[in-house]
Amino acid sequence: MGDARLAQWLNLLVCSVILLKATGVPVRITILKTAVAKGAVCLDGSPPAYHWDKGFGSGVNNWLVHIEGGGWCNNVTNCLGRKKTHLGSSKKMLKEIPFSGILSNRQSLNPGFYNWNRIKVRYCDGSSFTGDVKAVHPATGLYFRGARVFRAIIADLLAKGMGKAENAVLSGCSAGGLTSILHCDNFRALLPSGTIVKCVSDAGYFINVKDISGAQHIQHYFADVVTTHGSAKNLPPSCTSKLRPDLCFFPQYVVPQIRTPIFYVNAAYDSWQIRNILVPGVADPHGTWRNCKLNIKNCSPTQLKTIQSFRLQFLTAIGGVSNSAVKGMFIDSCYLHCQTEMQETWLMPNSPLLNKMTIAGAVRDWFYDRTPFQKIDCPYSCNPTCHAPMFDPNVHLE
Repeated sequence: MGDARLAQWLNLLVCSVILLKATGVPVRITILKTAVAKGAVCLDGSPPAYHWDKGFGSGVNNWLVHIEGGGWCNNVTNCLGRKKTHLGSSKKMLKEIPFSGILSNRQSLNPGFYNWNRIKVRYCDGSSFTGDVKAVHPATGLYFRGARVFRAIIADLLAKGMGKAENAVLSGCSAGGLTSILHCDNFRALLPSGTIVKCVSDAGYFINVKDISGAQHIQHYFADVVTTHGSAKNLPPSCTSKLRPDLCFFPQYVVPQIRTPIFYVNAAYDSWQIRNILVPGVADPHGTWRNCKLNIKNCSPTQLKTIQSFRLQFLTAIGGVSNSAVKGMFIDSCYLHCQTEMQETWLMPNSPLLNKMTIAGAVRDWFYDRTPFQKIDCPYSCNPTCHAPMFDPNVHLE
């Protein structure tokens, strides 16, 4: 018993040392001041921003545009609060951030994309870059211009070399992962016809399901986002021509019509979705689910049964992906949210595996047309490579 415990500690120590070495070099921010004249601004009217680590060697003409996540704001009050943070103002953003995971510049940590031009687009509009309200909100000075920000940043990158790209990827995490779905075909249309263009959505496949009280919490929330930001005209017309615009904020109604190759990285037990869609605070007023939401290992048998039902609904919602050879998926059974930016889940000795493959390996082989990858993990808790995080109890759960 003592030897086994020692071995566990040594393994943790080795992984910690590797992780410290894997910390990326800080990448400076680019404030796109020219976008202001186009009305392409953050919630507070400040210019949008991105971080760019230039490509080198054989990757100099390849581009990976990764969209930051950070939820949404669904009404003026929420957006006003967001306006005072880095999720609503470039004035509040860090001037340098480290790149890791899919953004790393080290071949051993990111073999598929390490020498590409790697861009992280900062998220400051609260609508997954779909909003466009011409008038500034009179009482608060809020700008709802996410779609303009997306177009302005892509136009700037095209002018700086992406217009000559041989390969290009639009990726993102969480709300950014949703952006990579909603804007995938649009991104393809903005690139030269000769460029190989694909998309990668990480934890962006938010599903339309009822919460534990039976209420359509997330559907109403997304409807408010679409209304507040004037998003309808910037959602995929292949969806809005058939369904209400608010439903077209959900990937399950959009992806059947996406023509551009796209890869979905998602946990079937997505921790954000379980904590905010399945069990939002309003549906659990007495905090019965609190410990379970913090750590899936704390869940009671009854709670686990509910979570297993959520997994089945998620798999049904994403089921159509497997009908297309150009679409890929890595659906693990970890209790996580966002796995491509974190080095420990993207590519490390103890990263999550499906069919003995890391996320980095699966996405790389799919992008370069080496091997198709459409794998769905077995139910929790069968995958020993999943490591359930313990969420901070002081962090507010929506």
